[in-house]
Amino acid sequence: MTVAALESLGMIFTFGQDVRASMDLDVFVMLMGAGSAVIDNVPLVAASMGMFDPATFAMDNSTWHFIAYSAGTGGSMLIIGSAAGVVAMGMEKISFFWYLKKIAWLALIGFVAGALVFMAMRGMMM
Repeated sequence: MTVAALESLGMIFTFGQDVRASMDLDVFVMLMGAGSAVIDNVPLVAASMGMFDPATFAMDNSTWHFIAYSAGTGGSMLIIGSAAGVVAMGMEKISFFWYLKKIAWLALIGFVAGALVFMAMRGMMM
């Protein structure tokens, strides 16, 4: 509901235009992926859909694929970033700090490596 309200006010689109003017789009998408470790990825992706002009970014554009990758895998960097992680915390009695020390850095390496591979493959296809 918050995303819809911000979108109806035009704030999300304006934010997207400001970001595009100030930084590389790939860097922004990777930052969104890191943000999905804290913010649920569904409203994050919903917000990103309102940030870009549909005439510029068709739905089959590789940017949307990169957003989907980043939001989906970036949530694994913190155990609280995904519903599955929160369930695992409860069922397996995994503490947040144990995950942070033992797993988070591996998830970060995997996220960055996957993003680099995605960008390299996208570059080869263009």
